[in-house]
Amino acid sequence: MTVIQQVSVNRMKIIMFLPLLLLVCSVSADQTETAGQQPCPQDFHAALRELTASLAVQNERITVLQTENQVLSNQGAIEQQTEIDQLKLQSKELEAKLESQKTEINQLKQLSEEQAGKLKTELQNQRTEANQMKQQQQHVTQVAFSASLLEQGEGYTGPFNDHTTLVFKHVVTNIGNTYNPYTGIFTAPVRGAYHFDWKVLGRDSTQTGAYLFRNEEIIFLAYESQSSGWPSASNGASLLLEVGDQVSVRLWAGSRTYDNENHQTTFSGHLIFTM
Repeated sequence: MTVIQQVSVNRMKIIMFLPLLLLVCSVSADQTETAGQQPCPQDFHAALRELTASLAVQNERITVLQTENQVLSNQGAIEQQTEIDQLKLQSKELEAKLESQKTEINQLKQLSEEQAGKLKTELQNQRTEANQMKQQQQHVTQVAFSASLLEQGEGYTGPFNDHTTLVFKHVVTNIGNTYNPYTGIFTAPVRGAYHFDWKVLGRDSTQTGAYLFRNEEIIFLAYESQSSGWPSASNGASLLLEVGDQVSVRLWAGSRTYDNENHQTTFSGHLIFTM
């Protein structure tokens, strides 16, 4: 039971007790008159004043308690409203975070789809390149070339201070288009075993010679030296080449070679088998 309820009960008791008191005093007055005695107005008024004072005190307490209860109610309402506002603010923050996460998820999905598309495109390109390479490899499984030094006429080449690549310009065979008549270099189109032959001719010279190079590596030398006449030198080699390896013939430093319409200074090669 609350304080206000207790005060209300006490007030009701006072209100109920007042008529009883009046009744008792009235009876007492009758009995006193009958007995030839004076009534008790002083006792009656004293009790009435006491009850009135008590009732006023109770009313004052009720007023104070009601005021306090109102204040407490207002404070409780304010606290509840504050809690509600805080919950609303937290709810808005959670909604904002949820929207941000949704945005990030959508961005990740979009990015994932873009990456998937790029990967798919790259895969298709790789497949296309692989098919093209297969077709090229099938096309270049037959490789052979043969060329002589001069396209026409006659003349000397050399001497040079360093080993110099000979450019064989008169091409009679170039299956697979792997020999370059402008640089004198053969480029391997596939991994495999290749065979090469080269020959150099001298005229009125004491020496002539030429190296076979794989990239920058000396493989073999063909060399001949004599006091007069037509010295010539030739050699051959079988090489394991990787795709892109280059093979060339380089004139030996200090020597010279000769060629004419008979095409006697030559460079030839062919693919034996792929690996």
